[in-house]
Amino acid sequence: MKKTIKWMLEGPAWIRYRVLVDLVGAPESDERVIQAKKEMTADPLIESLFLDVMAWENTLLKRHNDADHPIHKLAFLAELGFTRDDARINQAAKIIMSHPDVQGPFFSLSNYPTHFGGSGKDEWLWALCDAPILSSSLLKFGYGDHPVVNRSLEHLKSLVRENGWPCAACEKLGSFRGPGKKSDPCPYANLIMLKALATARDTSSEAVRSGVSALLGLWENSRDERPYLFKMGTDFRKLKVPFIWYDILHVADVLSKFPYIFKDNRFLGMLEMIRSKADENGRYTSESIWTKWKSWEFCQRKEPSRWVTLCVLIIFKRTGV
Repeated sequence: MKKTIKWMLEGPAWIRYRVLVDLVGAPESDERVIQAKKEMTADPLIESLFLDVMAWENTLLKRHNDADHPIHKLAFLAELGFTRDDARINQAAKIIMSHPDVQGPFFSLSNYPTHFGGSGKDEWLWALCDAPILSSSLLKFGYGDHPVVNRSLEHLKSLVRENGWPCAACEKLGSFRGPGKKSDPCPYANLIMLKALATARDTSSEAVRSGVSALLGLWENSRDERPYLFKMGTDFRKLKVPFIWYDILHVADVLSKFPYIFKDNRFLGMLEMIRSKADENGRYTSESIWTKWKSWEFCQRKEPSRWVTLCVLIIFKRTGV
């Protein structure tokens, strides 16, 4: 582990910062942490994320797995550890919070085709496959004391059913529903709802247990169940970052935030599959990539990635396996 940490600390500042905080356990007051965060903030790649996030209000959300959309870059900035102390985060948060539905969830500028139940026009909408990302990011940035943020999360949480969160959307979309049975849970909606609730430190409510049970059940029955076309097949099992869509590392990271399942054999099986992908040095390599992130060190499949390795080790440290 010491050799692995040393190797990761030789990487970019945004990796060093998270390694120091998440694996080494260094406080924010540590000089190494302060320096890494300073360098991270000035990194051109980080600057590019902020530029794209600032264009969120005018960027159309056409596909929820569009890795280039600002909503996913906002989430990555939150994952890196940026907070409302950064003026750019504050500016982005104000813009997002200025677009709430009367029900609470935050809108994204979207266009749903008429054959999916939309108007075919650009308009402010939300669905359970986008709104939780905005709520989760705002919470991580430190806006948990803001009534608008809490109202958003509470409404989204209230949509849960006994078998988890369904495919759901704002009233403007009427009877919109993805390609699946109305009674099925939406795997991706459950994933990002659980992430948002974990960020809000809700780790054992009935809603959480329903969502966790849905994901573990899908893993247990992955050969037979694929609600809303979300499969836990070959592509799902490939290591892929950043956490944008529905894949094993993203699911394991979210589930690792709920301690009551740490001894569940289904969860342990998922972790064991991830562990089996390590090389002889205990390092992990991207098995699939988001080409829109081609400038980042994890966007290649030829050699181990410090960021992928860090993501895996955080899960193992969090769960004690």
